[in-house]
Amino acid sequence: MKKLRILIVDDHPFFRSGLVQWLNHQERVTSCGEAGSAAEARSAVAELQPDVVLMDLRLGDGDGLNLIRELSSEYPQMRFLALSQFDEDLYAHRAMQAGARGYLMKSEATETVLGAIETVVQGGIHLSPQMAAKLLQNIFPDPCSKTVNLAKLSDREFQVFQLLGCGRSTLQISGHLKLSPKTVETYREHLKKKLNLPDGPALLRAATIWTESGTL
Repeated sequence: MKKLRILIVDDHPFFRSGLVQWLNHQERVTSCGEAGSAAEARSAVAELQPDVVLMDLRLGDGDGLNLIRELSSEYPQMRFLALSQFDEDLYAHRAMQAGARGYLMKSEATETVLGAIETVVQGGIHLSPQMAAKLLQNIFPDPCSKTVNLAKLSDREFQVFQLLGCGRSTLQISGHLKLSPKTVETYREHLKKKLNLPDGPALLRAATIWTESGTL
């Protein structure tokens, strides 16, 4: 039986090489190549045409989400699995919106990785049971719930929220994200509306609490 060809994209050489070695010892899959940056990933995808790309979301020269969005649009037949240490509660749905067919935490057991690869190749979607339940809650929210739901934020709104929580001013955020101060203020208004917060100080408090504790 022909083995599934997997491309590993991760900017940590030690983790990448370990994953490559492990894949090459499996019966159904093999590593066809590896890339340590967004630029290398673009070249490897074009040259190797893998069945599945395991993509880290943090790359030294680019954003993994944007790269998934770009490559999945250019190669619709290819399957992308996000592989990250980032909290799946906040990033899984963003990865799926970008074009990934599944989300894996780097702490997952190896059997889960193999299962996820098989699932996406067969046309399915891989998420942890907990994440699948949360995504359903986003589609059918509980009207009585008072929980602040960051999943409803766009990627840019989430970036602004994170930077607010780190104590950045509007001018600092505009410089960091290369946006005009007026645009940043517009995003702040969107955040207050979507998170049902009454004013600017309440938004700053919520962002600070989330940044310090990871919860709201």
